[in-house]
Amino acid sequence: MSLAIRDDEARSRAAALLGPAGPGVASGEIRFTVSTRGTSIGPEAARRLLRRIDDEGIVGRVELVATQGARPRPEPSARSLAAEWAAALEMLPSDWSDLVAEIDLDSSADVDRGAVLCAPINPIQSTGRPGFRFRCASHRGYGASSGMVGRCLARLDEAGITGHVRITHALSDVHPVGTQGATFAVGRRPA
Repeated sequence: MSLAIRDDEARSRAAALLGPAGPGVASGEIRFTVSTRGTSIGPEAARRLLRRIDDEGIVGRVELVATQGARPRPEPSARSLAAEWAAALEMLPSDWSDLVAEIDLDSSADVDRGAVLCAPINPIQSTGRPGFRFRCASHRGYGASSGMVGRCLARLDEAGITGHVRITHALSDVHPVGTQGATFAVGRRPA
């Protein structure tokens, strides 16, 4: 990244504020590296440092100089999450009883708001990606109803939160006796 600041005194102060990034100063520019791989400051740290410069009223121009191994941004969902959920349910056999599903969000910035909007389905953030895992039950057993899941996903759609939903495990033709329902062991942890 490059931060061009015309005023020498302001440039010096901005370089001091960018200290944790290990900036280099040359010919009216401050250069620093941002990485998602842990080799330098991360994107959130860069935003905080640049916000400090803004808070002090220092005027400059930030420019992306180069990228290496950058991942493309995920394409926004063409379909709503609620529509994807309805389509996923249609693929299940008519006697399905229990399932585990995941919501993958397009942006990690939406995780907190998404968790609040999906609270009725008891979202568990254990996928290692921005998103959640949850359980759903057809008529009995543990998990939210499919209608409640659909309503929570519609809330995400209404809030402009995009992503994808998929069913990862499903059971059908289950007749539990003396139990609340099936137990899914996913990665040695109950889902």
